[in-house]
Amino acid sequence: MKIFTIEEAASKTNRSQKTIRRHIHAKTLKADKLQNTYRIHQKDLDIWIKTNPNLEHLAKKSIFNKVELLEGMTREDKVNYIDISDSWKRDGWKDTKCKNAYNFIDLFAGAGGLSCGLVMAGFTPLASVEILPSAVDTYRYNFVERKGFKELVETRDIRTKQVKDELKTNLGDKEIDLIVGGFPCQGFSMAGSRVVTDDRNSLYLEMRKIVDLLRPKFVVMENVEGLRSMLNGKVEEKIISDFKEIGYEINVTTLNAADYCVPQLRKRVIFIGNRLGIKNFHPEPLLSEKNYETLGNAIRKYMDEKENVSKNHKFTKHSDLMKKRMMDLEEGKSLYGNYSDAWKKSPWDKPSCTIKENHGGVNIHPKLPRVLTARELATLQSFPEDFIFKGSKKWQLVQIGNAVPPLLGKAIGLAVEKAIKISDIKNVK
Repeated sequence: MKIFTIEEAASKTNRSQKTIRRHIHAKTLKADKLQNTYRIHQKDLDIWIKTNPNLEHLAKKSIFNKVELLEGMTREDKVNYIDISDSWKRDGWKDTKCKNAYNFIDLFAGAGGLSCGLVMAGFTPLASVEILPSAVDTYRYNFVERKGFKELVETRDIRTKQVKDELKTNLGDKEIDLIVGGFPCQGFSMAGSRVVTDDRNSLYLEMRKIVDLLRPKFVVMENVEGLRSMLNGKVEEKIISDFKEIGYEINVTTLNAADYCVPQLRKRVIFIGNRLGIKNFHPEPLLSEKNYETLGNAIRKYMDEKENVSKNHKFTKHSDLMKKRMMDLEEGKSLYGNYSDAWKKSPWDKPSCTIKENHGGVNIHPKLPRVLTARELATLQSFPEDFIFKGSKKWQLVQIGNAVPPLLGKAIGLAVEKAIKISDIKNVK
């Protein structure tokens, strides 16, 4: 019996490869995965063609199927931008004594990119929740062992009752200023299959439960740009609606990390909400496209630096042929034409393309015959040089690619701080 690849199945059925992948992930098309490659049997493809399934019925089972437009909501973002330039020089990461009076909890914390940015802005971390062991090791090393913060840091599954009980027991009597979380985005990503029944799509509801339990003044959520178009915007509307039900008015827009001094083009959806009845502020951009930070300026200092595993500056070994291919590749191009952001050589004098978590080997150095090291990638994410990633190189790259750029986190933190200060002046509790 004949067996097809995804490409062959797409050609035979006159469907796109993305459509084939979506149905495989939705389990409406049976396929076997062998060494990271899907294989589709003739009989299974024939059944799929005969039933002619679509993903509409899956959407009907989704938690997002009964979304109604909130009163007065339009498709245009309602954003209140605020100038943060007067506080931008502050760096609570370099000097942990440089604090404001406010605290935060980081859910889905990863290695701590958003936490690092909030510390830069002057916030004090109280607790973090993360399930990836290597990321927890990184977070604990940098925030507890190196910086001395007294916070709850464990490898924990946010879905468990134990996590919620522990947070309530340890922090329930504290006034929480901010809860943040970049809930997992694999089910929403424009680069993925975007199947609405993916269980990970509902993890924001676990964050909502904790917010409702601890009642922080503000909440910040981060996700990929693709979330906004999911089910024609109904996913975004559902998230806003669910938080409104527990008393939080949300404003949302897309921010580009490059606008906040990050040497990387990285757009992220940022939800900011509060229960105080005051305005939510997003940070006003600090830079414009004409004066963005460049990849070259960011990683120039590593050009002649020797390999240093202790600071995550470990080189990948390449064959002579691969070295030549990388050196001959034109800036802005990918080594493999069908992957726009994989094995790509970003221009030296422009911001980097988006750093992703697909296990490295995807960002080629513009001047040297090798891919970028974890340290260089962390620098393009705007991590401080003394922020060290734990785990094998593979997991370091995953942590870096998944992280919120700290400088973007700092900008968001400064905007939230200004809003909290307004609430303090108004004596809003």
